[in-house]
Amino acid sequence: MSADDLATAITTGGQGWLVLSVAAVLPILWSFALILHFARPYIVRFLQSLTLRFGGDVWWLSYVLFRDALLVIVLGLSLVFLMPNLYIGLGLPLTAPLAVVVLLWAMCVKLLRDADDDPGAFRLVSGLLVIASALYIVPQIYGLEAADQVDRLTVYGLGGMPGALVAANPDEQTVNALAWPILNLSLLLVAITAGAIFLRFLVRLGRPGEAVEPSL
Repeated sequence: MSADDLATAITTGGQGWLVLSVAAVLPILWSFALILHFARPYIVRFLQSLTLRFGGDVWWLSYVLFRDALLVIVLGLSLVFLMPNLYIGLGLPLTAPLAVVVLLWAMCVKLLRDADDDPGAFRLVSGLLVIASALYIVPQIYGLEAADQVDRLTVYGLGGMPGALVAANPDEQTVNALAWPILNLSLLLVAITAGAIFLRFLVRLGRPGEAVEPSL
C-alpha cells in the first residue's frame, strides 16, 4: 500500500467514523431537546414562585438559551443527512433527511411566531419536534443500531427491519429503493422553505418592526 492509499484510507475511515459517531449521539441530543422543550410549564411554575424579578429573568433567559441553542445544534449536526455521499454511502437512517425538514419547519415556526406566549404555536412546535425526533430515532435504533441483531429480530418476525430502515447496506453494496426519493424530496423541501423565509425577509425589509414585550 502506497502512502497516498494509506492517507486516503485514513481520511475515508475517519470521515465515516465521525459521521457515524454523530448519528449515534443525535438520539441523546434529541432526547435532551425534547426534555427542555416540554419542561417549559415546569419552568414557568418555578419562576412564578420566585420573589426576585432579576433572578426570574436570569433563570428564564438561561432556559431559553439552552433550549434553543440545543435545537440549533441538533439541526446543524443533522445537515450531514442531506449529503448524498454520507447518507447513501454510509447507510444512514432512512428517514433522517425528512427529520431535518420537519425540524427546520419547527425552527421556522419559532422564528415567525412566539411559541412561548402563543399556545397554538407551542402546540405546533411540539408536534413538529415529536414527529422529527421519531423520524430519526426510530430508524436509527431499529435500523442502524440493530443491524447486528438480525438473528434476534428474526425470532419475532422482524428480521428485515434493519435493512428496511437504512438508506443502504455498504457491506452488500445495496441501496434502499426509497433512499434517493426521500433524499431528493427532503432537499427540495429544504430549498423551498429556505427560499420562502428569504423572500419573506426581503418583503419585510425596511418595515418598522413590532415591539414585543417579553413575558413569563
